[in-house]
Amino acid sequence: MLLYLFLILPVISVTSRSWNIHDRSVPKTISDRLIELATQGAFRGVTYYRLAALADTIGPRLCGNESLTQAVDWIRNAMTSEGLENVHVEQVQIPHWVRGEERVQLIQPRYAKLSMLGLGNSVGTGSKGIQAPVLVVRSFDELNVRCEEARNKIVVFNPQCDWKAQPIDCYGVVVAYRSGGASQAAKCGALASLSRSAASHSIDSPHTGVMTYDSSYPKIPAASLSVEHADMLERFQQRNQSIEILLYMEAQTLPDVTGYNLVAEIKGSILPNETVLVSGHLDSWDVGQGAMDDGGGAMISWTVLSLLHYLNIRAKRTIRCVLWSCEEFGGIGADQYFLAHEDEVPSMSIVMESDMGVFHPLGLEFQGNDKAQQIIQTISQQLISINATQVIPGGGGTDIRPWQLRGVPGASLYNDNWNYFAYHHSNGDTMNVLNSTDVDLAAAAWAVYAYAIADLDDLLPR
Repeated sequence: MLLYLFLILPVISVTSRSWNIHDRSVPKTISDRLIELATQGAFRGVTYYRLAALADTIGPRLCGNESLTQAVDWIRNAMTSEGLENVHVEQVQIPHWVRGEERVQLIQPRYAKLSMLGLGNSVGTGSKGIQAPVLVVRSFDELNVRCEEARNKIVVFNPQCDWKAQPIDCYGVVVAYRSGGASQAAKCGALASLSRSAASHSIDSPHTGVMTYDSSYPKIPAASLSVEHADMLERFQQRNQSIEILLYMEAQTLPDVTGYNLVAEIKGSILPNETVLVSGHLDSWDVGQGAMDDGGGAMISWTVLSLLHYLNIRAKRTIRCVLWSCEEFGGIGADQYFLAHEDEVPSMSIVMESDMGVFHPLGLEFQGNDKAQQIIQTISQQLISINATQVIPGGGGTDIRPWQLRGVPGASLYNDNWNYFAYHHSNGDTMNVLNSTDVDLAAAAWAVYAYAIADLDDLLPR
């Protein structure tokens, strides 16, 4: 493993590239130095290089899968070799869902293979699969009206939304059917549930994600269909054509396994027991490469420590990087981390999670009170050179939510991610979605905000 690390980690040389953001006669601030190092200096391309090595060599990292443990081991060894402080893992118990073989075959009105992905937590169909007529509905309200029609059928949820106008809102609308559709369909006696993919646009690409069961109703298989095929089934129904499909899924949930949150730090120079936390989740779905969601967020959080370590700079407070396990199944690793570290709530200045892409950075999404917002707005001016000065409301994240619910300010990277949901949870989430220049800029912005907050005289007000 160590030989492998030496082979894939780049040799960093400060003489290999010039730094020219500012005239050398002008004294550079620490923020200037961080930006230069990440974008034009010795670390240019390093974050992208690390991410590509992870995504290409280990690939997707499903919660409970051995590949996730391999990713933790690889990064932990690299962090240790780099000389970061307090590098360690913390055990968590995580679920182990297995996809297995799966397919959807259209039987009527013609034979065709439909594009699908089973949903996380779903049960399987059994060895013979489920062959049944189809009922397409656009909403839970429509299902309730047509509940008797759904009995002994496969229900297809095909909600409509204007993704171009409101992508974040549309994601929430469509995901409601992915998450809760199976139990709503089961309530009406349906045999299985298929839902339109939560995708802003599609080239016949299904998108997976987690679903949950209501214990009041039977568990029935659940999967997603590509946007194109969900719409096609609805058009069949509008023409009063008979629709019949065969669904086959080997999905099953195995006993929980031991997983790991990975932690490293740069200790504070004056207030080491107070903390700024930067993070991303290391797990991904088992399709694509998990490059965008959320390999990129994990890598820029690691790079924050790498930049400070390389420059031998310490903020007043400790900056801690946590790479979470099992975010995709509901933030399971992060919830257990919070329970183990709940006593740190009073000393946690801010929790930062990057989980919405590492495209061209625009600034920071921030959740905190007005006084804290003003402080962050002032800090943002240190990023004028890369135009990442916007501070907007937001800053939530599955993994940092427990801290935010206790009043700790939260933040996420604000980046030009308008196309995020085209690739999210699909086979399209690969390195080709990202580019090295934007990843460098995102790492620089993430590092400047984290360092500046950690170096304030006081904790952020809450």
